[in-house]
Amino acid sequence: MPGKSRIHVRVYGRVQGVFFRAFTKSVAEDLGLKGWVRNVEDGSVEIVAEGNEEDLRKFLEEVRRGPPAAIVEKVDVEWEDYTGEFMGFAIRR
Repeated sequence: MPGKSRIHVRVYGRVQGVFFRAFTKSVAEDLGLKGWVRNVEDGSVEIVAEGNEEDLRKFLEEVRRGPPAAIVEKVDVEWEDYTGEFMGFAIRR
């Protein structure tokens, strides 16, 4: 689909227990992105998001900042092919 893309993101730092997942979901929904976010056992947060490339870049800027209580130390991003598999943006457990 032209102009659509997908990102697979891992966020490292103090990003669990600081409303990071709720923050991510809110930003994604504001930008019209679809996908999911979840905590990972190693203390990081994993995100898969799909949408317009421009909106994904805005989303990444917000993720790099994080919510006020978070300390984002590192963000790894892989750009992937858009699949259109998601109906909305979910917080996964």
